[in-house]
Amino acid sequence: MPVLSGTPPVEVHLKRSARARRFSLRVSRLDGKVTLSMPLRAREGEALAFLKGHEGWLRETLQAMPASALRPVGIGALIPVEGRELLLSPGTGRGIRVEDDRLLVPGDPATAGVRVAAWLKVLARDRLARASTRYAGLVGRSYSTLAIRDTRSRWGSCSPDGRLMYSWRLIMAPPPVLDYVAAHEVAHLVELNHSPAYWAVVNKIYPGWQAQRNWLHAQGQTLHRLRFQD
Repeated sequence: MPVLSGTPPVEVHLKRSARARRFSLRVSRLDGKVTLSMPLRAREGEALAFLKGHEGWLRETLQAMPASALRPVGIGALIPVEGRELLLSPGTGRGIRVEDDRLLVPGDPATAGVRVAAWLKVLARDRLARASTRYAGLVGRSYSTLAIRDTRSRWGSCSPDGRLMYSWRLIMAPPPVLDYVAAHEVAHLVELNHSPAYWAVVNKIYPGWQAQRNWLHAQGQTLHRLRFQD
């Protein structure tokens, strides 16, 4: 991953795309992630030259973002876990655990954010697999695989061959929200579209889903603003 030197240094994610005809820079409004898209056959040196030529615009854009856009996660921070706000606190032993309203994190405080993210991903996979299996049973279908990603454009997806994908950040949302997303994607095992027939499936296996979708629209971006590593 290239880093634009200066104060502060800026990490830039390179993304090769068959659709790209030219270089383009994008700064996510959710978490400040910088992405440089480039044609498949373009040279990395050309991309870095483009980046350097647009450094002024990039730094102005990053500086204009509100301070609340990113929330670093470390000891002393509050983070939601299954809808509950927990205080990250030093812990003992080998594993991360919940105790009352605290998330106890043993080991080096400097790496607490990274280890909490890993712990959340395991928890997310367990909860999402459980929910997906439950809703798949209700529609009489089965999925082929289940993957966890850190996606920003969508909370989940279902491929034509039954592969489910979810954002692991759903584990920070209230459990009914996670359940709704699982039901939403599993319904695509029956109808791979958003037709009235599809929504009839969603209504059947998760009635009252509108409240959970509204929560995602109103609060979902706050989950993306948590930064678990430097």
